[in-house]
Amino acid sequence: MNSDVQIAGDPLAIPHLLPPVPAHPSTVAGFVGLARSIAADRAAWAPLVRYDATTRWYHRLRTGPGYEVWLLSWVPGQGSGRHDHGPSSGVLTVLEGELTEHAAGGPRTLAAGAQRVFAPGYAHEVVNDALAPAVSLHVYFPGLTEMPMLPQTQLLPHSELPSSERTPVAGAAAPVAPHSARCAAPVRETAPH
Repeated sequence: MNSDVQIAGDPLAIPHLLPPVPAHPSTVAGFVGLARSIAADRAAWAPLVRYDATTRWYHRLRTGPGYEVWLLSWVPGQGSGRHDHGPSSGVLTVLEGELTEHAAGGPRTLAAGAQRVFAPGYAHEVVNDALAPAVSLHVYFPGLTEMPMLPQTQLLPHSELPSSERTPVAGAAAPVAPHSARCAAPVRETAPH
């Protein structure tokens, strides 16, 4: 009796029979689209959400080549602390509720559906100032490896810092457009904020 390989041939030698390689984003717009498509699939993420009154809850939802996707929940009063995302860029999408981002430009309310894009070095703090819980989605590329916590003055524009804290930075770029909330969490099993 002939084997399947003898009858059909080696399936690995016939590329059209293999499942397609999953596409992954390679641009900021692609990561924004990825965040929107995940946000739209409520049935996939909503059953995973948990709320913790003692700390922000987070769950790594997905990883791909060079990126991570995190799901976070925020009960009223919870916040990330002032931080940046090290060498990672990202996209924050508010899925439910409302979050407040505190950054150099002042506070900004992010309602459900709001998205923020950020580049490495962007400093902010995200807080749930509302009376209801909130859920957010965070895409980091490359995956999150560090989240330096910063003093409160780090969110002020350089010109508004007290002169004792003004430090010229050679080759410093202009601040990156603000991004959304991320969770304070450990590094490498790093939780997004």
